[in-house]
Amino acid sequence: MSLATMTSAITATPDATDSPARWQDYLQLLKPRVMSLVVFTGATGLVCAKAPIHPLLGAVAVLCIAVGAGASGALNMWYDADIDAQMRRTRGRPVPAGRIKGAEALSMGIILSLLSVMFMGVAVNWLAAGLLAFTIFFYAVVYTMWLKRWTAQNIVIGGLAGALPPVIGWAAAAGEVPLNAWLLCAIIFMWTPAHFWALALYSSEDYEKAGVPMMPVVAGAASTRRQIFIYSLLFVPICLLPAFTGLGGLPYLAVAAMGGLVFLILAWRVMRSRAGDSADPRLDGRLYDVRAGARDARNLFAFSILYLTLIFATLLVEASLGLPTFLNLIPGGV
Repeated sequence: MSLATMTSAITATPDATDSPARWQDYLQLLKPRVMSLVVFTGATGLVCAKAPIHPLLGAVAVLCIAVGAGASGALNMWYDADIDAQMRRTRGRPVPAGRIKGAEALSMGIILSLLSVMFMGVAVNWLAAGLLAFTIFFYAVVYTMWLKRWTAQNIVIGGLAGALPPVIGWAAAAGEVPLNAWLLCAIIFMWTPAHFWALALYSSEDYEKAGVPMMPVVAGAASTRRQIFIYSLLFVPICLLPAFTGLGGLPYLAVAAMGGLVFLILAWRVMRSRAGDSADPRLDGRLYDVRAGARDARNLFAFSILYLTLIFATLLVEASLGLPTFLNLIPGGV
């Protein structure tokens, strides 16, 4: 990454509109949809730790995770403004649309990053703060500035940033990160490729136009569909593991197993489909406006969000209510 690239990213703002920024534009800069998932998984990690933490400090920890996620989103939108301006799905974002200047997005991202990490360290503990700082750096620098523009494995490796919030939440509550915390991380990490490659299959023309080496662009749609199925075969068994490590209960095992079966069926349909084989220039780039051949990919993308939400929600409810784990229900279990 050259100095010229950095300077261009800071100063360049597309002249799409001269309208002033609204508060909604600054909110959009924080990627609220992504933030909501990060907050949800982070809170799940905090509750699943089952460690004594004052409710106020727990709320502060979740707030810091949310602010850190927003900071990462702002830094991502600042640096990726040139890519976003070329993609129908993202060209309406505040920076490429010209409603917020790149320098503003950069400043907002840096300030929020510092505030979230320092507040987490001072109010909660420095292990959680260090993990939060690493997550922001990994997403903003390693993924956004390097992996996204360099390798088709960008989503696979970069998925670590989105997988770490439950580990941060666990560290905030317990001051340590045991195996079960990393198991939650592994679930999100292995979920990411199938989720994002399903999206990329019906948005590949956007990525190709922007020069982003997403898997369908580099390896082709057929290879991507096969890899989605392979990752799904690895992902679903990992989702079952919390029931056998003393983390999840019988309801969790049922949700993970039944949802996992549906996930595999949808992934199989994607592999057998022609999703991503051709683009339809009539489409306007909306996530759910896809040609008939790509509907299997769209369906997997949508269900992947639901499935991840369900398994984490089940863990959250079980831990909150103090329900017995699956191992506790087995005669002679711990």
